[in-house]
Amino acid sequence: MIKKIAWDTFKNTGDINTFMEFKQIQDIENNIKEIQEIQQITNMNLENENIENNIENKGRKE
Repeated sequence: MIKKIAWDTFKNTGDINTFMEFKQIQDIENNIKEIQEIQQITNMNLENENIENNIENKGRKE
């Protein structure tokens, strides 16, 4: 929403400060997406590690 408002304001006024704020918001959103992707990969790795540990533990019990 903020991004759209900033972009519309820039289009209407040509104010470079508004455009720079728009670009900062874009960068922040991209950084958030990258962090979320890293978290997903980390969570998948932890899940795989847990599965492997469970398999190893079951093998030891038998």
